[in-house]
Amino acid sequence: MAGKKKGITELRVGRLTKAHGLKGAVKLELFTDEPARRFVPGASFSLQVPAESEWHGKSLELQELRWYNGHPVGFFVGVSDRTAAESLAKAILWVDSNDAEELEDDAWYDHQLVGLDVQREGVSVGQVVRVEHFPAQDLLVVKTADAEVLVPLVKAIVADVDLEAGIVSVTPPGGLFEEIEESPAAASAEPVAAKTEAE
Repeated sequence: MAGKKKGITELRVGRLTKAHGLKGAVKLELFTDEPARRFVPGASFSLQVPAESEWHGKSLELQELRWYNGHPVGFFVGVSDRTAAESLAKAILWVDSNDAEELEDDAWYDHQLVGLDVQREGVSVGQVVRVEHFPAQDLLVVKTADAEVLVPLVKAIVADVDLEAGIVSVTPPGGLFEEIEESPAAASAEPVAAKTEAE
């Protein structure tokens, strides 16, 4: 976001899923292990929504977070009926966060991943050029010699992220990075059945 101070970035903390009841409440999917710290009355969230949405470019202020049958439900200032709540479905919530804050395990800021070398079995296959965020999962966009490859940011495929070494180690299923030639050792090895779907 333009005009941010040095050391300040954005952290994705949740997604609004669907309306709850008739008074503007919205069910939440949380992307943080610290909801008690992130979702407090008065907390402000930037919204990631389609450009055509009436909420594009706006933010939400949390009025209250409640739990119903183990599921978080948010009440937001200015969202007073079911119609308004339904218009927020699938919106992703972001907060400003200091880089110095401790991150959760296996969590990274986008800017930490961009520029890292992506390696498969120790061989470079490309470089992370950006991170795409979707409701189901995040994707690393990896620039290879002649294409961009979308890599799901899940443990089954992204085995390790070493920020100090600047390396992302991947174990992709069949179909990803097929333009990379096999090494002599790999070519002589017995064939291994490729996974048919990401875990």
